[in-house]
Amino acid sequence: MKNQDSILIFGSSGQIGKALIRKFTKNNYKVIAVTRSIHQKGYQIKTQSNYGYLELEEIKSFNETSISKLMERSSVCINLIGILFEKKNNHFNLLHSDLPFLLSKLALKHSLKQFIHISALGIELAKDSKYAMSKLDGEKYVKQNFNNAVILKPSIVYSVDDNFTTNFMRLLNFLPFMPLYYGGQTKFTPIHVSDLTNIIFEIVQKKIIGETIECIGPEVLTFKEILLKILKSINKKRFLIPVPLSFAKLNAKLFQLMPKPLLTIDQLKLLKYDNIVSKKYKTNFDFKMKADRKFEDEINRYSFNWTTGGQFSKKRISKVK
Repeated sequence: MKNQDSILIFGSSGQIGKALIRKFTKNNYKVIAVTRSIHQKGYQIKTQSNYGYLELEEIKSFNETSISKLMERSSVCINLIGILFEKKNNHFNLLHSDLPFLLSKLALKHSLKQFIHISALGIELAKDSKYAMSKLDGEKYVKQNFNNAVILKPSIVYSVDDNFTTNFMRLLNFLPFMPLYYGGQTKFTPIHVSDLTNIIFEIVQKKIIGETIECIGPEVLTFKEILLKILKSINKKRFLIPVPLSFAKLNAKLFQLMPKPLLTIDQLKLLKYDNIVSKKYKTNFDFKMKADRKFEDEINRYSFNWTTGGQFSKKRISKVK
């Protein structure tokens, strides 16, 4: 039997997924959170919800039968699944194209009220990136299968649980310098995970359908400006050195050999393109959905993890005063 307030979330263990579970269960929505490993991710996911409002479901492989059973119990499906680099069993086309195709097809079959798919901002021009092309294919399939789907295209999503600001805080904490790819001039419009969560919640509450929305924060920052704000937040001084593309490619080839690459060749290609509004679609601000958290203010809330002396260092206390 379909629960009219049941939200089905794929990608529930990521920073957006955990924030959504907190938001929806706090507001009395039943959430069905899908994970591929309950033993590895289950405890972490359970801590995010109000008691009695969360169901955990494990799916080892994405097949129609298992997904259909979950769709039958839901009224809204949110697909958050995405990867930044490929590994053995996780390929861009599989997770960014094939899976959205399957989910959107089944969402229509089971007459879901809303299907919300998370894509990415600034990918339209990146024809040389496998990541970008797989994301664009996913958007196309979703629109074909579920005409009333909502596609969200966020810029960089950051928080204490991210893999962006926290990685740079860790690196800048011990490296004497940081290379600036493309001169550090690539532009971003970072959005805090809480703001993106509120946007998704409003879309469900207001029953918005059939829209593609670019989700952005209140500021446009270059890559160099982002690094400078992070350095200021962790009270460090480092050399930011522009590097030629040949050196950047060599860096990427070495980094992508790591289990969790700091940079891949495909990500280097993406860095050529600004991560800002395309003006092809409406933004969250056009829908009167604010995202007003400032980057520097928010990273200051958790940067003490990489600050000498930690949360109670003299410099940090004086900064707060």
